[in-house]
Amino acid sequence: MPVLRILGIETSCDETAAALVEGTPGGKGRTLSNIVLSQLKEHAPYGGVVPEIAARAHVEALDRIIDEAMRKADITWNAIDAIAATAGPGLVGGVMVGLMTAKGLCVATGKPLIAVNHLEGHALSPRLVLDCPFPYLLLLVSGGHTQLLAVEGLGRYRLMGTTIDDAVGEAFDKTAKLLGLGFPGGPAVERAARNGDASRFRLPRPLIDREGFDFSFSGLKTAVRNHVGEDEAWPREARADMAASFQQAVIDVLSARAGKAMDDFARRKGAAAGLRFVIAGGVAANAGIRASLEKAAGERGFTLLAPPPALCTDNGAMIAWAGLERFAMHGADDLIVAARARWPLAS
Repeated sequence: MPVLRILGIETSCDETAAALVEGTPGGKGRTLSNIVLSQLKEHAPYGGVVPEIAARAHVEALDRIIDEAMRKADITWNAIDAIAATAGPGLVGGVMVGLMTAKGLCVATGKPLIAVNHLEGHALSPRLVLDCPFPYLLLLVSGGHTQLLAVEGLGRYRLMGTTIDDAVGEAFDKTAKLLGLGFPGGPAVERAARNGDASRFRLPRPLIDREGFDFSFSGLKTAVRNHVGEDEAWPREARADMAASFQQAVIDVLSARAGKAMDDFARRKGAAAGLRFVIAGGVAANAGIRASLEKAAGERGFTLLAPPPALCTDNGAMIAWAGLERFAMHGADDLIVAARARWPLAS
């Protein structure tokens, strides 16, 4: 099969991103460029992402980001096989900006369009840089999603567990806001937790011993709020201790629930073909979470696979790679494809 070169565009939340990748489906690819523009300054005053601001920022920046990706890859439009863009799920205003831009480029250049599910971008991201054949167990942890999925093959995803309320990334953001640690919350809590005592505050571990594989983080977030109350004058040491206590509670829950899912996955698949556990999404960049999950995986005979941090947070390379794999198997999408705020990965 010939090498494919795909432009990927990602605008589902607060990163404006474009990337060029090349490769053949089923084998590792190569990232020619991966440009990401963060909107941290625009959203920091609000302690979270404001959809209208995000969409407007994408409009202002996307053409420049695509041009930069093309220049860094040193590639011409003639050398590109297709253009992939996130078509959902996400903040629909931002998704529309990226998808409509991709459609315009397809019309102008004659290249085919690939509409990519943002979650599939995360799910397939390790295959861009690692030896990661199907099947594998995936823990997808991001600002908007916390899911355990059995990845059987391209387009074949079995949902094993999901959050029944808040996603883990959302819980990190809200905890950081309660503690006055800044935005984005995940890195802020992780930094503060390094100097904290994780045993100081007794916080719940929701659903940790419950049957099934679902998650819940709303009660944990509420417990943090109850401790903090209305007091905005917490000393730095107390904030660090609460950050560490919160992060350890999250680590304990993720490791326990993922461990149960690994046991179930191993029973279904057996170890003959190899047992692989993949963690992807923005929260996968948290070093403490990675270390705990690696330990849980090793105890069960699984190999932990995680994309590098640059491919964990939202980026264009993962969209380009998912587009490459889908294009090789299913061909192009029609230009009438619509942006979606919701688009479940598993049917």
